[in-house]
Amino acid sequence: MSQHTLTLLRFTYKKLKEKLTVSDSKKLFYEQFPYVIPGLYKRIVDEMLVELNLLNHQNEFTQNYLFCIGLTETFQELMKGYKPENQLDLLFDAICSSTNFEANEIKKISKKSQDEFKDRSSKDTLKLLQEKTDNKLYPSRILNLGIYKIISKAQDLKSVNEVEMNKIISNIYENLNLSFNKAEKDIGIYKSSITKMEQAKELIEELKIKDKKKK
Repeated sequence: MSQHTLTLLRFTYKKLKEKLTVSDSKKLFYEQFPYVIPGLYKRIVDEMLVELNLLNHQNEFTQNYLFCIGLTETFQELMKGYKPENQLDLLFDAICSSTNFEANEIKKISKKSQDEFKDRSSKDTLKLLQEKTDNKLYPSRILNLGIYKIISKAQDLKSVNEVEMNKIISNIYENLNLSFNKAEKDIGIYKSSITKMEQAKELIEELKIKDKKKK
């Protein structure tokens, strides 16, 4: 598929109802982000491209504020330590645009929505979630993490133990008609990925120090 055809598909996607393949999205991405991605972050970028591409193939999926929060917050967390840092905005833009999402719109919705939930209790958070949220949520990993990010910032959850927190979080997911078992798995994998990233970065730094000492 030529570059012209890929570009045409990207800008006429909604009108023509074309579905870009994962391969198409990756080609578009590397055209827009022609830089070497450090190995530690390349897997994350690839996974995001695949996930966003697949979501666009789901007729039930809609880009709501929970998805926007989940995408911006997980990108920011997983990309901590990425260098050069000034490429991060371009990287996020390329990931979004190559999978038919608008980065600036997503960032705007995410910030506005997070401001609405700021400094609320878990009870008030649930109330606002129910008021703002359509009952027909498409249960994606990104959406589940968006809800988790909102809940974890609730004022009264900062001092509770993990068991109590899980109970409150479970109640909130169930009130939104979402599977907590699925959400719990998504949250667990996300936390594990963060831990592995931190360990890998520490190991890289240790190896750099040892290499300097040898020289």
